[in-house]
Amino acid sequence: MSALLTSPVATAVTGSRARRFAALAVLMLPVLLISVDNTVLSFALPTIARALDPSATTQLWIVDAYPLVLAGLLVVMGSIGDRIGRRRILVVGATGFALLSVAAAFATEAWMLVAARAVMGVFGAMLMPATLSIIRNVFVDAGERRVALAVWSTMFAAGNALGPLVGGTLLAHFHWGAVFLVAVPILVLMLVGVPFLVPESRDPQPGPVDVPSMLLSLGTLAPTAWAIKSVVHPEERGFAIAALAVGVLCGIAFVRRQLRSRTPMLDLRLFRSTAFTGSVLMNMAAMFSLTGFLFFIAQHLQLVAGLDPFTSGLVLVPGSVLTIVAGLVVVPIVARVAPRWVVAVSLAFSAAAYTMVSVLGHHATIVALAVAFVLLGIGIGASETVTNDLIISTAPADKAGAASAVSETAYEIGAVLGTAVLGTILATAYRSHVLVPDALTGSARTAAQETLGGAVSAAADLGGTAGQALLESARAAFDSGVTITGAVAAVLMLVAAAASMVMLKRD
Repeated sequence: MSALLTSPVATAVTGSRARRFAALAVLMLPVLLISVDNTVLSFALPTIARALDPSATTQLWIVDAYPLVLAGLLVVMGSIGDRIGRRRILVVGATGFALLSVAAAFATEAWMLVAARAVMGVFGAMLMPATLSIIRNVFVDAGERRVALAVWSTMFAAGNALGPLVGGTLLAHFHWGAVFLVAVPILVLMLVGVPFLVPESRDPQPGPVDVPSMLLSLGTLAPTAWAIKSVVHPEERGFAIAALAVGVLCGIAFVRRQLRSRTPMLDLRLFRSTAFTGSVLMNMAAMFSLTGFLFFIAQHLQLVAGLDPFTSGLVLVPGSVLTIVAGLVVVPIVARVAPRWVVAVSLAFSAAAYTMVSVLGHHATIVALAVAFVLLGIGIGASETVTNDLIISTAPADKAGAASAVSETAYEIGAVLGTAVLGTILATAYRSHVLVPDALTGSARTAAQETLGGAVSAAADLGGTAGQALLESARAAFDSGVTITGAVAAVLMLVAAAASMVMLKRD
């Protein structure tokens, strides 16, 4: 262990329980920030849509550009952090993320916001693996590490759940760009605390930085996500199929390169453990369920139920609180109950939430949606804590950055797919059900046909009986899409729960 900790502060931190947990507190700042950023746009998106007038596909890219780049670079940045120092890459990532947050806040075109979000993903990828790998190296005692990882998982899940409330609060008082500017003071506070409390650590025998593997990783994820978003458009279907083929080929090439390399960027031998692989997949499933749920509930509360952003955020407070509680309460439970049972039950909670939304459909009240989010929050808080502990505890300490990046990649791929898959199903169902009056023409007609936000804006401009008819049709079409999307998601969560019972048996 002493060979891994290269800072003079390291001995003090690892020797004092109080200082170890003080370091943990500092590390939770970027964790909370990055996780909030994953979902804060769910509630800001209707406001941004009215301000920047993006297409339906561009709306999905505004949400997904950040987690997509993040997912593609997490393994790369984890390996680089192992090589150059995890604290060092943490500082670089925080500085860059703060600067790009300012750029995103003042974007004046939809493409500018997408570009800023994409570059934010580069720096965000530096932050997350570093926090987990530092925890792995600082908390050498298994009991303390389990608590630290529970805190990490809980904060990550809580940030994802609190994103809508943060967004709603800021949008109630400020320009939509405030949802990005909030990152700046948090990161400044982190940059002040890191040099004093967080030890430097690195892999004493690092491999080379593998640029081809980095490109193959991005080549796998980016085309695949684009294909999922675009395949529903007949005019883009050919390109979508081609992009999917490119993603599959890059994925195969990436795997082959890692298996042949003496110093792979991602040690695929970890996946020989069925429990490890299962934990990664269940991480992905949890984030899939959360981001997909938030994508449509944010629009329903604001554009169907007519709540303002702040009130919409308040509806989700109980679920956000129970996400935190579940993540902490599950620690003593999993010491007595097999992890596979805990994860399976947790994912069943997510399935119940989606089933509730799907069955209620057009008749879902605000209270019912709040209860559904409570069920979802309990499931996510518990499952993420357990699966993170399984992933990190099996990795050697000197490869902590790369192993941590596997966990993070699962999170972010789940976030991308949750929005891409469920968002695409929802958008397709909406377009097939909405009735646009003949009086509406041009770009306004296109916007109303593509998104609920576009229809709400077009109905306000159209006015009269035709505007009211468009508004009612759009809301009904959206809720019809939610019914279908909820049913699909519920089935997927039940499949994941069943898979966890098989895959999370101890090897």
